[in-house]
Amino acid sequence: MIKFDRVTKKFLSKTALKNIDLELKQGKIIGLIGENGSGKSTTLKLIAGLNQPTKGNVFVHGQRANHRIAKYVSYLSELDEYYGFYNVGQTIDFYATQFSDFNREKAEKIRHFMNLDRQAKLKHLSKGNRGRLKIVLTLAREVPIILMDEPLSGLDPMVRDSIVKGLISYIDLDKQIVIITTHEIKEIETILDEVIAIKAGEIIGHHNVEDLKYKENKSIVEWMTSIY
Repeated sequence: MIKFDRVTKKFLSKTALKNIDLELKQGKIIGLIGENGSGKSTTLKLIAGLNQPTKGNVFVHGQRANHRIAKYVSYLSELDEYYGFYNVGQTIDFYATQFSDFNREKAEKIRHFMNLDRQAKLKHLSKGNRGRLKIVLTLAREVPIILMDEPLSGLDPMVRDSIVKGLISYIDLDKQIVIITTHEIKEIETILDEVIAIKAGEIIGHHNVEDLKYKENKSIVEWMTSIY
């Protein structure tokens, strides 16, 4: 479904990714972890077709990733890019006009689960509630690839666990792959199938989470600490 073929990405003099080879298949939730500036967000943007490799190729469904593959990808950015004068309901309605794959009924179910008021103005929402809305809009698209860049950022630690577990209800792993970048590793560990560690633009580890638990007797945090 997703393939990186010897991919390098540079921004002026900075190398964000170095000679990456990676192949990911549908039906999995994958955690992409690493310190700030390690290349996590760049990896997602290359999959989404928002950036192009300096060298190598990124393929999605056998096609080179560019802006045209947006029909396969729902991308939750770490940035906050919504109209502040809209309310929650108007934002959902607007997204429904922009994407033919947007499931309005599903969006309303997730909105209810996230405890968001349709009438609440975006400019008055807390950072955490804006984060909840981003999750609603991302998961309501019925596409094969879901990319989530720091989806738990700003969420109250008291509710992160319940929100993460609730996400499973709105993901169809028979048809989708989900890639999540996060610093909140403990909160998402229970839902991950695979974990990829990236450091200074290079993949330094890629494991099945069950293998880590039962063969190496390590949590993701323990494994990440050992390889870092």
